[in-house]
Amino acid sequence: MEETQERRARGETIGFVGLGRMGGNMAARLLAAGYAVYGEELHREAAQHLVDEGLRWRDTPRELAEAVDIVFTSVPNDQALEDVASGPDGILAGLAAGKTWVDVSTASPQASIDLAERVRAQGATMLDAPVSGSVPEVQAGTLTIMVGGDEDAFRRVEPILRELGTPEYIGANGQGLAVKLAINLSLAVQMLAFAEGLLLAERSGVDPQRALDVMTESAIGSPMLKARAAIVLDPPDEAWFDMTLMQKDVELALDAARRLEIPVPTAERADEMLKRARSLGYERRDIAAFFQLLEELAAKGRKA
Repeated sequence: MEETQERRARGETIGFVGLGRMGGNMAARLLAAGYAVYGEELHREAAQHLVDEGLRWRDTPRELAEAVDIVFTSVPNDQALEDVASGPDGILAGLAAGKTWVDVSTASPQASIDLAERVRAQGATMLDAPVSGSVPEVQAGTLTIMVGGDEDAFRRVEPILRELGTPEYIGANGQGLAVKLAINLSLAVQMLAFAEGLLLAERSGVDPQRALDVMTESAIGSPMLKARAAIVLDPPDEAWFDMTLMQKDVELALDAARRLEIPVPTAERADEMLKRARSLGYERRDIAAFFQLLEELAAKGRKA
């Protein structure tokens, strides 16, 4: 607490490139904690509520990087990360020596390692710090944050990360992302297996809500399953974590597995089901909608 207050007192500034569901809620938490927070997003109107709360707007990633001590990025994929990094208006163009870049996106480990080398060549430091958790965990400050990169840089930003959740230092650049992909691979497989089991119970004549309640309170009731139990039978229109993002993460894990020459058969199965989900219009549905997808496939008499 004292270190956090000291950081605020000396005017340490934070910037967020990417103010979507995750990045926007992270920025809001740091604003509420008293930090000076800058922000940039493709569409300012989507972040106007944050500006109204005190966020200091910048028009480009370069302008944001020039203005702050610590840059955060929260973008959907490797290409988006490269887009905000490069070019005359990119982060690298405004990232001076001594600054720290913390990327909380879920990108490929190799892309992050390569980008960290470019950052290091400018005398700055980059950390990959992907998070485990969805919007409710961001808002509650209970994310798990896996960090790869220079340990001294991690210690400098650790108090800020603790406003968002529990940061864990993993190791070298890319290793935070390796653990994040390991977690999300398991997340997809757990959600799919849970949906299959729930459908089996339902088709056996068990009330689905009763089956869901008992299953989530049993030995298989992981924190992720318990968090999503309330929306499995009626997924929300606005997904916490949609099928498109889940498939992206599973494919990143599959790519990493191919590089390492290790078998991941359950990940391959989850990838097949995610592709089918997207082909049937589930791409923007929360991954809790696996159950409804399997119900639809069963109704059509198609083998899942």
